[in-house]
Amino acid sequence: MQQSPPPRARRIRRALAASGLALAAGVLTSCATAAPEPRPTTPQPTFTAEPPTVTPTPSEPSDEERAAATSALIDAIASGDTAAASAAIDAGADLEQRGEQGRTPVVAATKTGQVEIAVLLLEAGADPNAQDDLQDSAFLYAGAEGLDDILRATLDHGADVTSTNRFGGTALIPASEHGYVSTVEMLIEAGVPVDHINNLGWTALHEAIILGNGSDDHVRVVAALLNAGADPRLPEGNGVMPRDLAVSNGYTAIVAEIDRALAPA
Repeated sequence: MQQSPPPRARRIRRALAASGLALAAGVLTSCATAAPEPRPTTPQPTFTAEPPTVTPTPSEPSDEERAAATSALIDAIASGDTAAASAAIDAGADLEQRGEQGRTPVVAATKTGQVEIAVLLLEAGADPNAQDDLQDSAFLYAGAEGLDDILRATLDHGADVTSTNRFGGTALIPASEHGYVSTVEMLIEAGVPVDHINNLGWTALHEAIILGNGSDDHVRVVAALLNAGADPRLPEGNGVMPRDLAVSNGYTAIVAEIDRALAPA
């Protein structure tokens, strides 16, 4: 029969068992409450914002520079130097500066037949309606003189097709007088009124007959005017009808064109 351990031994065993449980509990507690080790951090790259690129705007020419460029432009027109005129325009020349007889550069270029320079000026913004002391503009003068390249440029850049010269006439009236067929057709297409009456009481049809010479070109001009709606029954300032004007001048081909327009449809 097995003997039980003495009481002292039992007490020692119980003390050891109790201390073992306490040690285990202490280990668990210390594990549960220990702070976690910090995780290493990766340094983040830094960026510096670049300032926006600013394109410098070209500076305006000074008054002295503009005056010099304008003077150079006038000289270029007088000499017909297209390259010099272009450089003066780029340098800031005043395109509306009045010179001799109140002419702006584009009027001066038009009146001296500088076609390329006149077109350059119009493309650069010159006013096609600016009139000189004789009330001629680039548009009116080009129409009157059959300068079709300049005329076309004035129409492309805002010419007033209803503007009038010192005789109270549109560009179409002197163009008809001179028998400029292509010019007359361009002006009609642009919308110049065909029955406008000038200070003498004449329309383009009247002027083509009175001041024309009955040439083939004048016959074609009369036909173009009648086809565009010019009134063959409208008398001139003294009450004479267009057909009678043509008859009195012996312009039989023009009489035939008027008869055609007067015939019943």
